Amino acid sequence: MAISKKIREQITQGSWIRRMFEEGIALKKKHGVDKVFDLSLGNPILEPPPEFRTELLRLAQDETPGTHRYMPNGGFPETRAAVAAALAKETGAAFTAADVIMTCGAGGGMNVALKAILDPGDEVVVIAPYFPEYFFYIDNHGGVTKIASSDPDFLPDTDSLGRALTPRTRAVIVNSPNNPTGTVYPAERLAQIGQAIRRAESRFGTEIYVLSDEPYRKLLFTGAPFPFVLPHHARTVVVTSHSKDLGLAGERIGFLAANPADPGRAEFVEASTYANRTLGFVNAPAMAQRLVARIQDALVDVDAYRKKRDFLYGALSEIGYECVEPQGAFYMFPKSPMPDDRAFVALLQSKLVLVVPGTGFGSPGYFRLSYCVDDRTLEGSVKGFAEAFEEAKSR
Repeated sequence: MAISKKIREQITQGSWIRRMFEEGIALKKKHGVDKVFDLSLGNPILEPPPEFRTELLRLAQDETPGTHRYMPNGGFPETRAAVAAALAKETGAAFTAADVIMTCGAGGGMNVALKAILDPGDEVVVIAPYFPEYFFYIDNHGGVTKIASSDPDFLPDTDSLGRALTPRTRAVIVNSPNNPTGTVYPAERLAQIGQAIRRAESRFGTEIYVLSDEPYRKLLFTGAPFPFVLPHHARTVVVTSHSKDLGLAGERIGFLAANPADPGRAEFVEASTYANRTLGFVNAPAMAQRLVARIQDALVDVDAYRKKRDFLYGALSEIGYECVEPQGAFYMFPKSPMPDDRAFVALLQSKLVLVVPGTGFGSPGYFRLSYCVDDRTLEGSVKGFAEAFEEAKSR
């Protein structure tokens, strides 16, 4: 077939997340939907909050001419202003509409930011465990991925990060609350990350961005405010979406925002606006932009995710699994009771429980499960987890 060698290889390598999801489809056909317990995919289960439906109905009845026409490449000015105001309130930073670009989700926003800053061969550091799609995003724009490690609590190892920074480093991706662990990076560790980056900038005479991937930042179980990277490094870009906090994953609506403290933010925003157009995203969908502009303070029922976390964390701990308790998002990253996490995931699959091996996230010896599923799936999976744990220990 006349497709590129690179894409053929990437398809072959694929994503463990999607691979397990497809395995789940096959198992459900064979055994029945009610017999298979699929915790492999982070597809938000909570419906949008009531404010969404109210605003959607209002917009559907709005006959104002031009509602669905083209807009400026950065998005509707009124939407950018609404997002900036909400972000300023949340962070205390002086965001304005000029700092914000509306994007096709956080994935679109990350690609736009990388396109704006990378030359071929430039390096981007990711911190394991990491979201595996980062590798493809970086490769899309000619970049090279470097990996830094975390400590046993899944917090970034700043010594490892420092060693990963080189004269070709253009960005560090920070993801908190983290996918796959649910760990929230505290302000103290973020400050250390900022210090490590500034030391590298001084040593190499370069400028390094922090791309802060924050789609889960409002799904917190700590009771404390979210620790932003913004105060700790001027060249920070917030990249996020409303897929999780408003339950709008299918609407592909997100944004990126340049730190008002960055003296080069105007040039970055100009470059990102250009990238938004030339990558073919052009704009985030018009209706989705108009919707989120008026519901920036709305939120799904985070306590529902907290209850799911508490149930599954308690059940797995009682069985004997070792796991760092998630502080946000809707993922858990237990330690595999077998050295080979892929073999253990296969064992779980034989019990009709689907999870994703930690190898796919750069952390062999663990596995990721997503608890943004219905309670029947959570409760039904416990038996399989228990049986697999006992079999693993007896081998």
